[in-house]
Amino acid sequence: MSDFFEEPETPQNGANAPEFTVSEISGAVKKTIEGAFGRVRVRGEVGRVFKARSGHLYYDVKDDRNVLACTTWKGQASRLSVQPEEGLEVIVTGKLTAFGAQSKYNLNVEEVEVAGEGALMAMLEKRKKALAAEGLFAEERKQRLPYLPGVIGVITSPSGAVIRDILHRLRDRFPRKVLIWPVAVQGAACAPEVARAIEGFNLLTPGGALPRPDLLIVARGGGSIEDLWGFNEEIVARAVAASGIPLISAVGHETDTTLIDYVSDLRAPTPTAAAEHAVPVRLELMSWVEDQGARMSRAMGQGVMQRGQRLRDLARALPRAEALLDGPRQRLDHAGLRLPTALKGMTDARRVQLTQASAGLRPHVLAARLAPQRDRVEAAGARLDRAFAALTDGHRKRLDALERMRQTLGYTETLRRGYAVVRGDGDVVTTRTAAGRAAALEIEFADGVIAVGGGAAPSGSGSPSGPKPAKKSKPPTPEQGSLF
Repeated sequence: MSDFFEEPETPQNGANAPEFTVSEISGAVKKTIEGAFGRVRVRGEVGRVFKARSGHLYYDVKDDRNVLACTTWKGQASRLSVQPEEGLEVIVTGKLTAFGAQSKYNLNVEEVEVAGEGALMAMLEKRKKALAAEGLFAEERKQRLPYLPGVIGVITSPSGAVIRDILHRLRDRFPRKVLIWPVAVQGAACAPEVARAIEGFNLLTPGGALPRPDLLIVARGGGSIEDLWGFNEEIVARAVAASGIPLISAVGHETDTTLIDYVSDLRAPTPTAAAEHAVPVRLELMSWVEDQGARMSRAMGQGVMQRGQRLRDLARALPRAEALLDGPRQRLDHAGLRLPTALKGMTDARRVQLTQASAGLRPHVLAARLAPQRDRVEAAGARLDRAFAALTDGHRKRLDALERMRQTLGYTETLRRGYAVVRGDGDVVTTRTAAGRAAALEIEFADGVIAVGGGAAPSGSGSPSGPKPAKKSKPPTPEQGSLF
């Protein structure tokens, strides 16, 4: 590429120098940068960090004098072992490239490492303070562990010695059902897998085909701070805080401390100690139950003995049963001696009272008392007869008036005024058409009924022909409205 920019041997004024387009210059710069540097590692402090909606990360890596723009694409960001945070000292690895459209160059970062243990501890302390300020470490939010869980969920690597130690310890102390959720315990996949495992156990339905654990254990063996860093990620700490199942953290050895230890309901120094905290020793529990049973039996026996002795002591202070009955028996004898005399005296008193009461029951006295009552009864009977006669007379007058009105409004009175009722086949006929359809006609007058032949008479004709009408004694009563 040096030949590309070599100055031609021309006069000093440069009038004959070759001309390049902007794209040619930008392309030449891009090739020069990518060819000269290729894959590089850069150490510096993370500046501003911006995550676009597309998932790409844009941030700066700087020192005390210069700033290097860095880009991590969406597919690369998910594979980063450490997410860039502002103020964190890191070592980034990637390829240096140029962006000709804006005359800029930047570093496409494929890996981010924390630059030294001191930077890791500083970032850990920053996260610890932030989570503590939210109350995730508060003792009042920690749950109480079940005394004897039926199902225990273990989140760890299925191939390490940790799971074998936990299962062996549980089997020795008190065998329980164990569900193992395999996860990566270090590296970039550690934090998201552990968080998903905790959330997955909490989503199980109690009593379902796959039972929901009563207790969770998150375990891992010892290692460096870089190896244990996945358990310092914020996503893991928040998953533990949101867990509805009590959780024991057993990450690393006794001297190792991670963020999950502060958020969990109980921190165990080792995975084996976590198993010991999870269940009691069955033999010790059985021995304790037997001791408690023996103590209860002894306590009951001693209680019965003490109460029996107390009863005997109280019984000695009581008098004999014969002595208790002597007084009542004597009173009964005295009452029996007084009973005949008392009965005779009461009978005499009641006889005197009866005699005094019978003196007022003589016939003339009763007659004198009954005379006023008899007069009152006779007077009331007379008033009742008069009221009944007045009521009956009023109803009779109303009935007579209604009968006169009925006769006045009845059709017989109308017949006396010169009207007649015509019936055809038993029904009242009111039109000429109906009379023509009738097989036989009857005409009722005030003084009787005559029968005539059926069919309508011709217009202007005389009286209808046929036999003389016969009188009927009880003609049927027509409807009232047909006459008007």
